[in-house]
Amino acid sequence: MQKLVKSRSNTIGMPPGTLVHIGEKKRESTLMTLVEYDEASFRQKNLGFQELESLETRETGIRWLHVEGLSQVEVLEAIGRLFSLHPLILEDILNTDQRPKIDVNDDYIYVSAKMLSYQKEPGEFDIEQVSFILGENYVVSIAEKDTDVFEPIIKRLQQGMSRFRKLGSDYLVYSLLDVIVDNYFSVLEAFGDEVEIVEDEMVVRTSRQTLRTIHKLKRQILFLHKSVWPLREVLSFLERGESLLVRETTEIYIRDLYDHVVQVMDTTETLRDILSSMLDVYLSSSSNRMNEIMKVLTIISTVFMPLSFIVGVYGMNFKNMPELDWPWMYPLLWLVMIGISISMLIYFKRKKWW
Repeated sequence: MQKLVKSRSNTIGMPPGTLVHIGEKKRESTLMTLVEYDEASFRQKNLGFQELESLETRETGIRWLHVEGLSQVEVLEAIGRLFSLHPLILEDILNTDQRPKIDVNDDYIYVSAKMLSYQKEPGEFDIEQVSFILGENYVVSIAEKDTDVFEPIIKRLQQGMSRFRKLGSDYLVYSLLDVIVDNYFSVLEAFGDEVEIVEDEMVVRTSRQTLRTIHKLKRQILFLHKSVWPLREVLSFLERGESLLVRETTEIYIRDLYDHVVQVMDTTETLRDILSSMLDVYLSSSSNRMNEIMKVLTIISTVFMPLSFIVGVYGMNFKNMPELDWPWMYPLLWLVMIGISISMLIYFKRKKWW
């Protein structure tokens, strides 16, 4: 089961800017892909560590460096030296437990977001942090593990779509964030299907397994809320155009992306309300079932109370009890007790007590 808060015990006492990976190691080695394009050309290749250190600054066009894996800290240090990144930014990239955020510097903008996927077995979200460095003519994207989510972006660049290649690096970052947000909708659809299945089960019957499933879904919706909610602040800042790195022509696209995030949050709130109401329904159903059981037991006890009284009276060992010598006393008592029982049941039925 995923933890809401990841351990930071190995960073206690270390100075700020110390590069320590916080979170689950999802890839043993680091894979780097370099994409370079302009209006007339496109080039893609895998990049080794030595090639990264000798990479020269590109004068024209856009350079996109995509990194998968955070296990090799020396690779991140080399990227920091190449693009003159502050050590605290590199520390934030390695801290995969932080909320989505934005940090604006003079030469670049740092943006972090959460990429989600939903695994029906074991019914949990797979949450991955993706970091972006937006520069004047470059973009660095850093993911925790292998991902094919950005493949549509690469295909669009390969096809030579004029608008994409003409626009700057800020439009590339928008496109990458747009893919992440679009993926939220598919995740919510899969998660919503699971909620509907549990909701249908509750109509037929409830069990302890149903309660465990509801609690598990509520826990997952907390992960989703924690991952998506802060992204609104990030997009709101980019939309306001407070950095020269975000062009006015891109702001309208970011505004549309902001609306999509708001829609995701509305759906998340709806699912959370449904799960809360399902929990209330389960508790009410369990309470009603217990009340029905207690009502049946109470009726049985009430029916047997006069019978117990009669049996108790004639079970006393007194000698002067003339009824004991009557020859028809035994069957008469049976008739009396059966009559009392039937009369009480008829009375309860007319009162609609059962």
